Amino acid sequence: MRLLRYEDGGRAVAGVRLGDQVVPLSALAGVPDDPVAVLAGGAALWAKVTAAASASPARKPAAGLKRLMPIERPGKVICIGLNYALHAKEGGNPIPDYPAVFLRVQSSLVGPDAPMLRPGCSTKLDYEAELAVVIGSTARCVSEAGALAHVGAYSLFNDGSVRDYQRKSTQWTMGKNFDATGAFGPELVTPDELPAGAAPLRISARVDGMTVQDSTTGDMIFSVARCISILSEVMTLEPGDVIATGTPSGVGYARKPDPLFLKPGMTVEIEVESVGVLRNSVADDPAFAK
Repeated sequence: MRLLRYEDGGRAVAGVRLGDQVVPLSALAGVPDDPVAVLAGGAALWAKVTAAASASPARKPAAGLKRLMPIERPGKVICIGLNYALHAKEGGNPIPDYPAVFLRVQSSLVGPDAPMLRPGCSTKLDYEAELAVVIGSTARCVSEAGALAHVGAYSLFNDGSVRDYQRKSTQWTMGKNFDATGAFGPELVTPDELPAGAAPLRISARVDGMTVQDSTTGDMIFSVARCISILSEVMTLEPGDVIATGTPSGVGYARKPDPLFLKPGMTVEIEVESVGVLRNSVADDPAFAK
């Protein structure tokens, strides 16, 4: 099942996509009009939604819809750093035996097809292709063996990073939380459509059509299950929380001989096999023009 949110007549609508058609959740009797609630309902509700949508006449073409972030306000956005060996090496970092973890705030997020904003205080906005995991059921102190049962969906994330601010201290928070730098979407894909743990799937990034990252989620140092288990030891993971699972090698700052940083007018595409494509343009943040 593939859930999404889109704009219709100036209002946000949640829907399920069936091929090239979209059915609003509000048209389905007995179905929550909220993607997170649908994910939290588990496989039985997913089957009910799919069956009801397949029989519903309330359809519209998916093409041309203005997509929104698939979750309006994710609870926690937890990011895993240095989770691909070659990416760790390209930055001169040792292979970690425990994941680097940081958080993103709500204002740092932006939806599909919306511009990622380059702040006026830096020219070093970088891209990072990532698989996103959306929690479907509460997880606390879960084992790695049982962790995947708590996955509600997978999606895509572009962990846009302002590199000079990321390195102003040993903590990465500032460089990872500029407004509208972290892109998320466009759909929530339930795990029954993908291999266990969403691996191995090809993951790539393109800037203006040029492939700059190309790897597989099977190369993660810490698998999806391992990430959930480690995080749940520390914090309660709740439905709608998002885990961005790290990026492969090929990021802009490490490219040789010349780094590749994002500039206004560029387009970035993040793709994970069988999950979809997340596309965003790049623009200057108008707040700095004041």
